[in-house]
Amino acid sequence: MQASAQGAHAYDHEHRRFIDYIMAYGPLFFGHTHPALTKGVDELVAGGWVWGSTHPEEIRLARRIRSYLPIMERMRFVTTGTEAVMSAIRVARAYTNRNLVLKFAGNYHGHFDLALFDAGASAHTSDAGRGGIPAGVMADVVVARYNDLASVDALLRERGNELACIIVEPIVGNMGYVTPIEGFLSGLRERCDRLNAVLIFDEVITWLRFGLAGAQARVAVTPDMTTLGKIMGGGAPIAAFGGRAEIMRVLAPDGPCFTGGTHGGNPLSVAMAHRVLDLLETHPEYYDRMDALGADLAEGLRAIFSRRGLPYAVVHHESVVDFKFRPGPPNRNYDDARAADKALYSRYYWAMRERGILLPPSQNEVMFLSTAHTAEDIDETLAAVDESLGAVL
Repeated sequence: MQASAQGAHAYDHEHRRFIDYIMAYGPLFFGHTHPALTKGVDELVAGGWVWGSTHPEEIRLARRIRSYLPIMERMRFVTTGTEAVMSAIRVARAYTNRNLVLKFAGNYHGHFDLALFDAGASAHTSDAGRGGIPAGVMADVVVARYNDLASVDALLRERGNELACIIVEPIVGNMGYVTPIEGFLSGLRERCDRLNAVLIFDEVITWLRFGLAGAQARVAVTPDMTTLGKIMGGGAPIAAFGGRAEIMRVLAPDGPCFTGGTHGGNPLSVAMAHRVLDLLETHPEYYDRMDALGADLAEGLRAIFSRRGLPYAVVHHESVVDFKFRPGPPNRNYDDARAADKALYSRYYWAMRERGILLPPSQNEVMFLSTAHTAEDIDETLAAVDESLGAVL
């Protein structure tokens, strides 16, 4: 049970230290309690931490985000990634006047009903009905195979005229780390254009993790809408959804579609988001530093696996490192992720925890580094990996 945290380290109630690779599942880009984020918080809340009304700093933040993500011509701030995705889908349905949503097995879009079918991360729902999801919701969502346009076409062949939107993680961090194959995302773009549907990129994990321009700049495919998460506030409760102005005009008060929340765009979280962008704009070298640390961790893992004769692929992309207990190449879809040895990962997780390394409890998730991690942390981690594998294999 965690009691406190500082930098790259978490501490339990007995003051035992752990090197933390969960990083709140990604948003703690600067580690825990970075002084540039925590200093002077009293001043930020002196005028109130929730107003329930739009304010100049909220508008300034929207303009800053739009400068990096131009497709977000209009946006709304909410509190969580779940709210952002839920709201984006509602807007897409209102804009198209259709109901059907196509998503991908192994992608995680929050914990609202529609999102939980074959969801990645720790949210896999094997029996949606018993999980409290109504049959009516199930009728309005179809689940395709990531990196497989043929599976998309098979689902759309009968119901393409009902399609409101396709939602996808452009680079996935919730069934292990998975990159799109050549032509996959552009294929989704083409299908949405042909069917007059909305393409939504869920960048709750990827925006800022992969640069100020997000994953959409890396994959060179432009969505119609984008959702962002609490990484923008350094972990503070803030998220956003937005897209083309034509689509966003369906929102009230101009249109018939309502989304809202008293805490959306609250001054405290907005101020934290400005601090995050200030840090990244002032210190572009942070990305290279984490990339170098991630490369050291990945190469160290590969060396251990090679020496032990283990057939596991290690993937590394800047501040993300991942491997799965499954022989063969890196994951390309959720079928690959589910083929990994869960029991072995569980034993490995506890062995690493005993050695002071905090990993995500679900093998579907990945290791996140932060600017607070050091070369010494990497060395200690690799020693723990070697010992843990010796203990569990």
